[in-house]
Amino acid sequence: MDDFSRSWTALRAAVAGLADEDFARPSGCAGWLVRDLVCHLVIDAQDVLITLATPADTPPTRDAASYWEVSETPPTGEDPLDALTVRLAAAYEDPGLLRFHLDDVGSAAGRAAVLAEPGGWVGTRGEVLTVGDYLSAYVVEWTLHHLDLVAHLPQAPRPPAESVAAARRLFERIAGAPFPATLSDTEALLVGTGRRAPGTAERTALAEAGVRIPLSLG
Repeated sequence: MDDFSRSWTALRAAVAGLADEDFARPSGCAGWLVRDLVCHLVIDAQDVLITLATPADTPPTRDAASYWEVSETPPTGEDPLDALTVRLAAAYEDPGLLRFHLDDVGSAAGRAAVLAEPGGWVGTRGEVLTVGDYLSAYVVEWTLHHLDLVAHLPQAPRPPAESVAAARRLFERIAGAPFPATLSDTEALLVGTGRRAPGTAERTALAEAGVRIPLSLG
């Protein structure tokens, strides 16, 4: 719960601190500008609210790691849902409206997470998770997207080190193997998800560790 709140609060604060012109800059997500990424975060926040308000009466079928559908093909931005996000983001026109909407819905999602019972069961995407596992899964989402947000904004604050470390731990569970210790937590996430190509030494270390990359989470 603390990891969720820490990573989500930091990401929302980073968006709140952006200048209007920053929304037109590229993000670390293929095919998306910063405004498209922020629009996606609004949708994510809505999903969190919907899920926390959808109690389940059957035992969990997934945990924080198995919640994610894993692909070895990184997104290109050409998926229909990705394209829809771009159109929705453009409809805001004024970055201030998009910033306000994320603050409004995002704050509500953050409060709902704090109030939720970690051991409770919730349903999402046809599966059941404990609240704690569901929120833990989103630490990876928030941290990766925080890195995407600041990919071309060197002045913007980076995600908290605790959040990046927690995201790495879960990502290693998803990958089924620990990443080499020579990779920092941030580099493990960027290289592991295909956001950055590994160097020769990194590729060798990953192969020796039995880690297959890239892994795309959906």
